[in-house]
Amino acid sequence: MSDIAPPVSAVDHPFVKTLARLVRAADSHGVWDRKSDAEVLADFIVSRAERRSRPIIDDPDPDIIDRVEAFYGAVGLAIEQATGRLASPMLKLNHEGFGRVLLTAGRLVVISRTLRDAHRFGFDDFEALAAAGGKLVDEAVAMVERFPKVADF
Repeated sequence: MSDIAPPVSAVDHPFVKTLARLVRAADSHGVWDRKSDAEVLADFIVSRAERRSRPIIDDPDPDIIDRVEAFYGAVGLAIEQATGRLASPMLKLNHEGFGRVLLTAGRLVVISRTLRDAHRFGFDDFEALAAAGGKLVDEAVAMVERFPKVADF
């Protein structure tokens, strides 16, 4: 018997599961109840060719803004699950798709990112989605562990 765990599908990654739960929570009519997580999150997967076909400067579509907010909301929820501290996202985008996102836990800024080309937001595949979300969560958890007293305010 081997001690090596079988590979986990990217759709089963904890961050992707958290994102799917958050997106499903916004479904007040039960439209996504019978759909798989991959189907629910399909709009987060955008090929490189599709992203390149979009203009460099463009007004972000409201659906894309909702996906950006959901992604960072899921990061905040995953941080809360890992640390027990509420992590709140604050997102500000201008009409051209440029802006900033901050996630705070208490008085501690655990994530600070500049956003560019929000109208091109998306990931090549579920592996990239899981890696990006997981990396942000890991960075934020490390920050909370480094400054726990600030995160408790």
